[in-house]
Formats: sequence, C-alpha cells, structure tokens
Amino acid sequence: MAVLAELSSDKKKLTISVKGRFDFGRHQEFRESYERLNDRPELVVVDLKEATYLDSSALGMLLLLRDHAGGDDADVRVINCSPDVGKILAISNFHKLFEIS
Repeated sequence: MAVLAELSSDKKKLTISVKGRFDFGRHQEFRESYERLNDRPELVVVDLKEATYLDSSALGMLLLLRDHAGGDDADVRVINCSPDVGKILAISNFHKLFEIS
C-alpha cells in the first residue's frame, strides 16, 4: 500500500504516511485512511517523508482531509516534506492552511 494510516492508542492522533507518488492514483486509499474512523482525532499528521511526487490532485486531497477534520478548527500538519514538495506547498500558499515542516 502506498498510503498507511496509524491511529495512536489514545485515538487522539492519526498519522497518514504517503509513499511514492501522491497523485490521483492515491485518492481512494488516502480518503479511506481517515474516513473509516468512527471518531475524529484531535490531530492529523500527513507524513510525506517517502513521497516522491505531489501534484494538484494531492493538494485537493489535503484540502478534503482538512475539511473532514473540521476545517478552520482542524489541527492538520504536513511533515517531512522534501524541498521540491515544500516548494509546491509554498507556491500554493498551503502554509496558511496547514502547519508544514
């Protein structure tokens, strides 16, 4: 699987790791990684450490995740961005919507 989800034991933190290409081909897996949960975690972390590529559909998926997690009240963080992925997120002004590191 290219998208792995791990819920902390206290169910307050969901970590979604994306491996390889983060594009439309990952849409179903990515959406299922958070929609299958009964409760909303307080924190959602998207780990892009092993992501090799990110396109506009991935940006859309991140926005859908943010909406699902609570919109402006959501705590969604994108971590371990490569320089190229970080550039795409910066150009898209995603730093205004997500904590990015």
